[in-house]
Amino acid sequence: MAYGLLKGKRGIISGALDANSIAWKAALKAHEEGARFVLTNAPIAMRMGAIKELAETCEAEIIPADATEVGDLEKLFTQSQEVLGGKIDFVLHSIGMSTNIRKGREYGDLNYEWFLKSIDVSALSLHKMLQTAEKLDAIAEYGSVVALSYIAAQRSFPDYTDMAQAKAMLESIARSYGYRYGKAKKVRVNTISQSPTKTTAGTGISGFDAFYEYADKMSPLGNASADACAEYIVTLFSDFTRSVTMQNLFHDGGFSGVGISQEIADLMIPKE
Repeated sequence: MAYGLLKGKRGIISGALDANSIAWKAALKAHEEGARFVLTNAPIAMRMGAIKELAETCEAEIIPADATEVGDLEKLFTQSQEVLGGKIDFVLHSIGMSTNIRKGREYGDLNYEWFLKSIDVSALSLHKMLQTAEKLDAIAEYGSVVALSYIAAQRSFPDYTDMAQAKAMLESIARSYGYRYGKAKKVRVNTISQSPTKTTAGTGISGFDAFYEYADKMSPLGNASADACAEYIVTLFSDFTRSVTMQNLFHDGGFSGVGISQEIADLMIPKE
């Protein structure tokens, strides 16, 4: 059921790779709620995905942009305003990549050049987006920027390696720039710490299935789905959350608040 939460809103949604990605589902939900937006991703990622299919469904234009390149971001924000006919009301930052994880490098054997690339793509790109948007005055007052994070920013998880540092920096940038942008233009900046989700990126992490099953057993509501996350994202884009900013918002079925669940405790007790 649609409620018209984003009727008249203009946005930019990054990171939609395929139908399993949270950004893809967020685009569908934003379209359903009445928003108009452009889709963007790095050219190399676009060649791997099916973003044209999503664009047709959502009646959206695609503007390729490498989020680590300020020149690309300047074109993205400028062209998006031209296409949509005004300032941007919402931005979704759904961007993350670790070559160390892709190539199976352990935390004690990281390639540091790849590590810096992880930080640039997964975290610093948010700062570049926000700084570029501010300089161009591209986001409307009470606009909303949302970036996707994970609880590994606060806790240690095996095999998440350098992405844990990237997510921690992502959340820090959201707080620091959230203060600045809020004072300057009343623009909101938040991160969502989502449950482990069966996306293309998520399932590429070694041990993901164990992450997923453990979180599901720990969470009183079970793991939050990608579809549910898309719904949550839309509420943060809407006018109903105008006073929410600089927050890392856990959307994880309660996982972040549980010490140990009964299901996990039962698994620790030897069966007679």
